[in-house]
Amino acid sequence: MSFSIEKSYTSLTEEMKSKFLAYAIPLKNPDEFKPILMDIKKQHKKAKHVVYAYKVGNASKSCDDQEPKGTAGRPMLELINKRNLDNIALVVVRYFGGVKLGASKLLRTYVAAANAALNTAELIEL
Repeated sequence: MSFSIEKSYTSLTEEMKSKFLAYAIPLKNPDEFKPILMDIKKQHKKAKHVVYAYKVGNASKSCDDQEPKGTAGRPMLELINKRNLDNIALVVVRYFGGVKLGASKLLRTYVAAANAALNTAELIEL
């Protein structure tokens, strides 16, 4: 059994002066993702990183957007899989606060930010 969402949800997480704005977005087709990502990047021009993960059926993709490899996009994709989600995109926008978090704290914070958005979401059964 897998789950999805019908509308977008957001949350804000702060960690050591950095702000992590997370989006959980319904996605029916991987081709729809690029314009969504471009729109989010346009809204957050001053953000340091915009990382993402999505899954639509057998298609999935993740991106760390210049964060240390494996600390952002891939853990968010693993979160999607662990929670049995499909037809969904997770995007986390990071405004760097001047303090480096280190790889393990960075990974935990991205996952926590994405989880916070998902925890506010109303899941529907597919």
